[in-house]
Amino acid sequence: MKRECTECGRELLADDIAIFRKLVNRNAAEFLCMDCLAEKLGCTRCDIEKLIDYYRSTGKCTLFV
Repeated sequence: MKRECTECGRELLADDIAIFRKLVNRNAAEFLCMDCLAEKLGCTRCDIEKLIDYYRSTGKCTLFV
């Protein structure tokens, strides 16, 4: 199933969906790409990528395995 950002239409990767679910809504059916999510949250894409790396490195969040 191909998923797209509801804001800009960009094709989403697994990390886009996972971080949206982690930060916004675990049960979401529609998602934002990292760039649009960063804009909505008032941070940078780099900040979001650092969070993804953190969650992946801890191994505690099943969204990032």
